[in-house]
Amino acid sequence: MTRLQIRRRQFIQSVGLSAAALPFLLGLPSLGLAAPARPRQRLIIMFSPNGTIPPAFWPDEQGRDFQLKEIMTPLAAFKDRMLVLKGLSNKVRGDGDNHMRGMSCLLTGIELFPGNIQGGSDTPAGWASGISIDQEIKNYFQSREDTRTRFGSLEFGVGVTDRADPWTRMSYAGPNQPIAPVSDPYQMYRKLYGQLQDKESLQSVLDDVRGDLKKVRKLVSPEDRRIIEQHETLVRQMEKDLKEAAKQKLVATPPTFEEGIADQNDNVPKLSRMQVDLLVNSFVNDMARVATLQYTKSVGQARMNWLDIKDGHHGLSHEPDKNEEAVEKLTKINQWFAGELAYLLERLATTPEPGGDGSLLDNTMVVWTNELGKGNSHTLHDIPFVLAGGGFGFSMGRSLQFNKEPHNRLHLALAHAVGHRIATFGKQELCSDGALSLA
Repeated sequence: MTRLQIRRRQFIQSVGLSAAALPFLLGLPSLGLAAPARPRQRLIIMFSPNGTIPPAFWPDEQGRDFQLKEIMTPLAAFKDRMLVLKGLSNKVRGDGDNHMRGMSCLLTGIELFPGNIQGGSDTPAGWASGISIDQEIKNYFQSREDTRTRFGSLEFGVGVTDRADPWTRMSYAGPNQPIAPVSDPYQMYRKLYGQLQDKESLQSVLDDVRGDLKKVRKLVSPEDRRIIEQHETLVRQMEKDLKEAAKQKLVATPPTFEEGIADQNDNVPKLSRMQVDLLVNSFVNDMARVATLQYTKSVGQARMNWLDIKDGHHGLSHEPDKNEEAVEKLTKINQWFAGELAYLLERLATTPEPGGDGSLLDNTMVVWTNELGKGNSHTLHDIPFVLAGGGFGFSMGRSLQFNKEPHNRLHLALAHAVGHRIATFGKQELCSDGALSLA
């Protein structure tokens, strides 16, 4: 048991609190239970599938004087806090088709094991043979007492099917150890707060901790009292959303595209916002400092009915460039993903940093990426990487052009930015030029 864990246990015993109150208290600076010895750094990796439409995505200009193209217009308010990185390539070769390697090598930067899962190539494949960068950074944070959190990392999904294969998993705890994202907000709520009976008769966690929080309010600073009140408000709103979703009989995980679309597909916009709110809430209370947010999956066949698009996403992405109607629909789909990123950034930007100046976004780096550069060519060059936020020491507000640099170098830059000075990440020979320079 660490010194921090001993302090937490002693505090709970001395004040006479229940363990259920801990999720509300760990992030309070004046109690010293989170022990942030240095400014907090957080990482979120957001994934959307099936490539992008390059002319509607990549800025024409380089440097600071760049204009956002149509897909990224929802991000206009955050342009000065963005890094658009063109010219990064997934150079991992080996077994599996480009969708497989695009997905399961995206965050690992290393080959897939040989396996029996057949894709669109001649060589079937298995899981990735190494850890993903989100888990590498999570492990580094968890190895230090001043950055250790309750969960370390949280893996959120939106519309990810139950099917487990290299097309559906991007996070890996190690070789052959894929991590399944949690697509059901009810399950994630239960994981965070440990209290959920059933969706229809959802019991408020606030009912059991109201007395405890009243005791704590007398012991903490005015700033911490404000944080507790914000947390209560966030939880109350989330519980309201969960109850309303139960009444509407929302289903969190859509069926596979072979089974049809039913009504589950149409729940994605609501489920997306619920997951983002839970993610931000977990950061407010320092439950984790690393998170992934995965929308559907590689070869994802969501039908964006809410955008008046009836075609499956993956099928559309295979249409030739001369199909103007398909290009227009794909642009609209990717713009919707940019809008969900904008919502995440807005929530982070409007949430004060507990115990410090500024907002959560000031200390959070969000990475938006994809498994392919372009859907109909299945290219692994010009993989979309858009960074937004702060806290990593990167010089933001720029569009940068690289020349087919291995994306492993970006992962190295993320690791170095949090103080994890590893020499290589993923496939060693793809790191010969060191970390990508983003300062």
